[in-house]
Amino acid sequence: MVIIMWLGLLIPFFGTTLGSAVVYFMENKNNELLSRCFSGIASGVMVAASIWSLLIPAMEQEKNILIIVLGIFLGAILLLVLDCIVPHMHPGTNDEEGKESHFKKTTKLVFAVTLHNIPEGMAVGIVLAQAIQTGSIYAALALSIGIAIQNFPEGAILSLPLKSNGFSKHKAFLIGSLSGIVEPIFGFFTILFSNWILQCLPFCLSFAAGAMLFVVIEELVPEMAQGKHSNLPTISFLFGFCVMMVLDVILG
Repeated sequence: MVIIMWLGLLIPFFGTTLGSAVVYFMENKNNELLSRCFSGIASGVMVAASIWSLLIPAMEQEKNILIIVLGIFLGAILLLVLDCIVPHMHPGTNDEEGKESHFKKTTKLVFAVTLHNIPEGMAVGIVLAQAIQTGSIYAALALSIGIAIQNFPEGAILSLPLKSNGFSKHKAFLIGSLSGIVEPIFGFFTILFSNWILQCLPFCLSFAAGAMLFVVIEELVPEMAQGKHSNLPTISFLFGFCVMMVLDVILG
């Protein structure tokens, strides 16, 4: 079970690393449409994961729907507070968010992706904590694999603009990869509190879902929709959604 736990924690990080490696195979030109499609895939995976891996299991265990609603809103509020506090800048824009700071643009780009990764790490940690108790290993691995698929485009979304802005391929890859390290860290600390989490598991599952949905609505969907109209980002969203749905149904 210990090996499964570490595997579940590290699989999403591997997804970010593979996505960041795209800088070695693409031209320096920043492809806006490709970045929007990547955001679409990430959005679809996160929405499907929120529904099948988090909210449906939460509702199966908790009949009081108000507990689920409370968890969703508190998870979203946590990310809202972090979004207002942490200085960050999203790829493809020059708009700074959060508190004013003198951090470099690169640092703010990394902070933006890090904010995305916090709820994903929490979600993986909570599902793994549940798996340790119930033995539902495949459901936990399904979420880890789904998040890894979602992290692939996120790693590319960060590393490609860095390369376009003059960073070497190696540095862009390294920064992109390290942006995903927050997921196993948050997942591990979540598991450390598993005794408490398991006592209020439905609330914790819905809390993680609310945080993930906030990221999708606040950040990823606007990134997907910006620029010249195209149907490809929407198709990418549906692709990511269906991949995560199939993974969870087959393995869960």
